[in-house]
Amino acid sequence: MSAFVQLSGVSLAFGDRDILKNIHLNLSNTSRVALAGANGSGKTTFMKVICGEIAADTGERSQSRDARIGYLPQSGLRFKDRSLRSEVEQAYDHIRDLEKEAMNLAERMAEAGLNEKTLENLAERHHDIQEKITASGYYEREAMIYRVLLGLGFQAEDLERETSTFSGGWQMRIALARILLEMPDILLLDEPTNYLDLEARDWLEEFLQKFPGGVLVVSHDRYFLDQVTKETAELFQGALKIYKGNYSAYEARRKLELEQLEAAWKQQQEEIARIEDFIRRFRYKDSKAAQVQSRVKMLEKMEIIELPSSMRKMHFHFPPPPHSGRKVLTLENINKSYGDHHVLQDVNLEIAKGDRLNLAGVNGAGKSTLMRIISGEDSSFTGNLKLGTDVKIGYFSQDQELVLDPNKSVLETLEDEAPTELIPKLRGMLGAFLFSDDDIYKKCAVLSGGEKNRLALLKLLLEPVNLLVMDEPTNHLDLTSKDVLLDALKGYDGTLVFVSHDRYFIEALAKSVMELTPGKAEYFDGDYAYYRWKKESRAAEAGEGTGGIAGASAGSTDNASTAGPDDSTGSAGNSSAPAGSKLSREEEKKLKADIRRLERREAQLLEELDECETSLAEEQEKLGTPEIYSDPDKAKAVGQKISDLEEKLTELTEAWEVAAEELAVLTG
Repeated sequence: MSAFVQLSGVSLAFGDRDILKNIHLNLSNTSRVALAGANGSGKTTFMKVICGEIAADTGERSQSRDARIGYLPQSGLRFKDRSLRSEVEQAYDHIRDLEKEAMNLAERMAEAGLNEKTLENLAERHHDIQEKITASGYYEREAMIYRVLLGLGFQAEDLERETSTFSGGWQMRIALARILLEMPDILLLDEPTNYLDLEARDWLEEFLQKFPGGVLVVSHDRYFLDQVTKETAELFQGALKIYKGNYSAYEARRKLELEQLEAAWKQQQEEIARIEDFIRRFRYKDSKAAQVQSRVKMLEKMEIIELPSSMRKMHFHFPPPPHSGRKVLTLENINKSYGDHHVLQDVNLEIAKGDRLNLAGVNGAGKSTLMRIISGEDSSFTGNLKLGTDVKIGYFSQDQELVLDPNKSVLETLEDEAPTELIPKLRGMLGAFLFSDDDIYKKCAVLSGGEKNRLALLKLLLEPVNLLVMDEPTNHLDLTSKDVLLDALKGYDGTLVFVSHDRYFIEALAKSVMELTPGKAEYFDGDYAYYRWKKESRAAEAGEGTGGIAGASAGSTDNASTAGPDDSTGSAGNSSAPAGSKLSREEEKKLKADIRRLERREAQLLEELDECETSLAEEQEKLGTPEIYSDPDKAKAVGQKISDLEEKLTELTEAWEVAAEELAVLTG
């Protein structure tokens, strides 16, 4: 039976600010939706309205009978007084309630004197309950608990640990485990990947892909959203708009819309300037009074186009890195222990100028430790570390409070470090990193941990260094800020060593990978797709499945398979040409022509999709008017149009996905 929650004409305001304006949304147990919107657009509030935690000012919220909605907030949950096992077992409380109801029904059915109809109704309800209990996995709950906890990074020995002994990040993993085990009809997840490493994210992707209920998720992980969602709901200025396709499809559509909006805005601004110029020139001429008044009224009636500043991406570049030698860094037999615990053993590595090395491995494998050694923050190790000629290191760690002067404001902190040419851009850069309005005048002493990390990251990006060592630089950044950082790093001419749990970020940057596992460090001379292909190939040969890299998408596996086992060029993910090969002039010309053709095709399809969605929304709105729904013939005609438009929308979406995939292959 289908479960759903529905919002009809929902509006909500805080003071004089409209958070939600006439929202319509239907979520079912088959929905796969990404909720998008700028920071502060009201996504968390919207989720609380959907689950019934906050009541709207106007409109209606309804849900199907017995529908269970699970909501995971972004933070703030803490558990205590129970072991980890007993805490997550609370997820099955609703099943235990059903068991009690089934027992009561069985007792009633055993009573003498019941008429046949009553007995039939009791038996039917008893049967329904037993089916629900069986489908919930209640009788296999021990295995399910073990699977979910291990998938999210817990160890077997953690099961009996008292929950209060876990840190804040692990507390949220407990909350995530519990809500997944509840198996609600509809899951509302607010930033579920915030506290997960890459392996746990991969596991969660796979879990949600197979999850039998509906999902609405907010995340700053683009790759994760692409894997688990099929449409995107954007919350902008209180209104909600649905885009078909995954998150990347939404971004492509939104980019085209923004370009069209900017063109319309520029045209309108030119028109406004002409009208205002006429008014200024002839304001005091009696002979032109009527024309002036006419143009004043024209301005008053004009519907002003507003550009969504949150969708306008800011760009900036690193200062040119100082010159360095070809060899940037050499590690020889590096060992590091904490007491009897050996974190790093015999690590050997040579980093060349211009390399972009990603350190991979599960939590606790020693990635942050190795970063501190490379940056010079930790000298208590054995082995040799040799810096190349004129190497200047910039280091970003996950704990950046010590690099900020608590008595300086956010803006002053940057002004002290910025090169002269970047001073005029500082406010825009701060806005891109989520500091807006009066935030820039806050003293560093009052900033939250996330704000301090973002400011320290931005401060580091202003310094002229030739070796950047960055430990989780994307933490506490939204997608817009991540894109600003990613673009800056793509254009950076120096050398980069980084750790990240963001798959999209890694795939866009890494030229080589070093994987750390207990007692071992292995270097892969290729990009992230090559690293995953190599790992999967070994696991397949050993008959072990995909092991620690479960959740790889079919696309990344297919692309990676074009590289041979000895490929060391780092271009394993590019299927448009063999690694190391060069295209002839004619081949290169044809390739460019094909790319231009596909770009035009993609843009055309996106435009048609937009027109189709607009028409569909108009017909759906018609269906809700008394004139249509009170007339069966008119309602049938509109219903047929809606059906035709939905079919066309599906065809256009599929065609766009094919074109986008072909374009991605050609552009590498």
